[in-house]
Amino acid sequence: MKTANLAIVFTDIKGFTERTSRQTLEENQRLLHVHGALLQPLFKAFGGRIVKSIGDAFLVTFESPTQAVLSGVAIQDRLWHHNRGAPESEQIQVRVAINVGEVRLEGNDVFGEPVNIAARVEGLAEAGEVYFTEAVYLAMNKAEVPSREVGAFELKGIPGRIRVFHVPRAPYRVEAPQPGAVAEAPGSESIPPYGNLGLSRVPESALGMPSGDLAQFGQMAAALGQRAAAGAVVLGQQASVLGRQARTAGGSLLTRLEQSLPPGGRLAGVMRSLAPHGRAFLIAGVLAVFAGVGVVVLGGGAAMRAISAVEKAPKNERDPLVKEARRLIAEENDQGRRLYLQGRLDEAMENTRRALDDYARAVRAGSGDAEDRIIDLLSHSSCGVRVAAVDAVRSLKLASALGELEDLADDGGADDGSGGFLGMGKCDSKTHAQNALKSFKD
Repeated sequence: MKTANLAIVFTDIKGFTERTSRQTLEENQRLLHVHGALLQPLFKAFGGRIVKSIGDAFLVTFESPTQAVLSGVAIQDRLWHHNRGAPESEQIQVRVAINVGEVRLEGNDVFGEPVNIAARVEGLAEAGEVYFTEAVYLAMNKAEVPSREVGAFELKGIPGRIRVFHVPRAPYRVEAPQPGAVAEAPGSESIPPYGNLGLSRVPESALGMPSGDLAQFGQMAAALGQRAAAGAVVLGQQASVLGRQARTAGGSLLTRLEQSLPPGGRLAGVMRSLAPHGRAFLIAGVLAVFAGVGVVVLGGGAAMRAISAVEKAPKNERDPLVKEARRLIAEENDQGRRLYLQGRLDEAMENTRRALDDYARAVRAGSGDAEDRIIDLLSHSSCGVRVAAVDAVRSLKLASALGELEDLADDGGADDGSGGFLGMGKCDSKTHAQNALKSFKD
């Protein structure tokens, strides 16, 4: 199992779920395209690697905590410049949250408590702000970025209290860029919120298209994406089949494809492998992903965005969001997809055991997404969830999970041996996985 000490950055758009409910599909696609065109060059300019993008959210890793924070303030300043020239309906307000720690690297994804903490801190952050944990504060170069403590918070699923900091607004006193040494002037709305502290370090040529042209280009991209959507769905279905076949063979095919391509090459590798199926699907897939319809290919859509909103919301505010998510799920015609989404909603409501039952039924109904999710849960942070995932793999006879099952049988989990009473009945996902492997050989 590979690990690395990385800074984890989460971003998302304020009020995105509510906006999608009152905007047309084309307007939503245009918003996402402009959002991506504004943020992605800045991630790259500061050395970030985009791990995933689902709807309005980005998960990005950086080797340097300082560069991660600078990218956050650069994003906020660039959005400030963009919003000044955009009508209110096209303005974009983003929140940024950062944590640092040792994470597990699995394929192109990252896992571990540092990721979970960053996601929880994002829930605390306000639009236009850059929040980060004490771990980032201690590791970053404080001479480059001013900071101020927000407070200590109890985060769901995280033991203890986490101290959280933010980057205060400009102007800054250069002579003492320490917590509390910030002069915030009245009328600071006349300058970018962070004084171009990060943005000034990025060459204009690296920013891509000027923000004034992005809205017009977004309209063109959204129109192309709508025409390409049908082909994109087909591409997504074929890519899912290819992914499961590669995993059954041990995952080596997908790994070799990714290693042979530049960063972000997973989709390119899949498309190259699908070339015999015709150029039409490939072109449609490129246009759709470029325009923001890629969320359909990657398993997104309105239902997934609603589920994401449930996960991020405080428990006392979830009921109307859950109701909306269930309504959208019920509109799904495909039984396998419907059961898969119900499982994702159960996970968002912290009922992973019930989610696994949903996923098992979805797999029997032909859902490849549910099969992949069960396999992902073999590496869950909770021993009880890993054991339940092993049981699902065994009952479904998922040969595609053998690689991950073998990893669990070798390494187990950090909380193996927890629970029980007087040494009896303790959770042991490692032994459970070993026993499941024997059942495959019988």
